[in-house]
Amino acid sequence: MSTPRISLAQLNSFSREKFVEHLGSIYEHSPWIADGTWDKRPFLSVEDLRAKLDETLRAADPEMRLALIKAHPDLAGRLARAGQLTNESTREQQSAGLDRLSPEEAAEFDRLNQAYLDRFDFPFVICARLNDRQTILQAFRRRLTNDREQEIEIALAEIHQIAGLRLAQIVHD
Repeated sequence: MSTPRISLAQLNSFSREKFVEHLGSIYEHSPWIADGTWDKRPFLSVEDLRAKLDETLRAADPEMRLALIKAHPDLAGRLARAGQLTNESTREQQSAGLDRLSPEEAAEFDRLNQAYLDRFDFPFVICARLNDRQTILQAFRRRLTNDREQEIEIALAEIHQIAGLRLAQIVHD
């Protein structure tokens, strides 16, 4: 089920409600970012829109940013196995091959997801579409050595990449 792409001119003319309807899902379970960006129209380019969405996110209080990180599912986790991810997350995890793990790989993802959650109190976030199983596992292990503030910043940068890729599938200049 793919939605037709819309032009930037169309997006600039949308009501707040229609704007959020079209862009609310680019940030996982966080339509408040699109809602908070609507009044920054007109957007001069898709890149300008992407930057303004990121500005809205970065201007939010730390609890809201943390809630956004926590809205992301575990990679190859329980929700994925139960088919309960958003359509976007399902496609992204599939693109990295996370739907085709061996039992040993699945166990390793479960172990690393739990270790990461125990250490940072939020799920590991990486742009799955720009990685494969092996690079994700390497990043998991490497990032487990970071401190919490570093991981919050890395997670927000990864979310910016994810949102940018999702946005490019919805809006064109």
